[in-house]
Amino acid sequence: MDALVQTALHLLALPEYGLTTVFLVSFISATLLPLGSEPAVLGMIKLNPAQYWAVIFVATAGNTLGGALDWWMGYGASKFAPLGKPTSAHLRALTWLQKRGPKACLLGWLPVVGDPLCSVAGWLRLPFWPCVGYMLVGKFVRYVVMTDAFFGVLRLLP
Repeated sequence: MDALVQTALHLLALPEYGLTTVFLVSFISATLLPLGSEPAVLGMIKLNPAQYWAVIFVATAGNTLGGALDWWMGYGASKFAPLGKPTSAHLRALTWLQKRGPKACLLGWLPVVGDPLCSVAGWLRLPFWPCVGYMLVGKFVRYVVMTDAFFGVLRLLP
């Protein structure tokens, strides 16, 4: 098992595989799997500041495609998992999402709730391309704000 972990870490080594690693980590982190893309994005920019926009665009692409996968998983689940007897909190959440439509996918970048939100958008069969477009905008803005805030704070430190 230890050899498998070491091999995986070697294959995802930032300096050697850079943007590929950022894409894969960003993609996986946008699925329902518990992984964050922030360390890969920030680490890659720290290692190579000249690739700032390339890293942002690649991370946004990976994260958006992961959100699109969440949408499709929700869409597929809607065929096999009927609503059942929802609680009042679930009904409020579903009503909120249906009322806002694809625009709610702007919040797909949020920790904990963003990935399920994209899945529920698919489950509710909200239009795919508008949902993906809003995911893309939200995730892009998040990466820009996150990296600027992080490196801004680092510049303030002695």
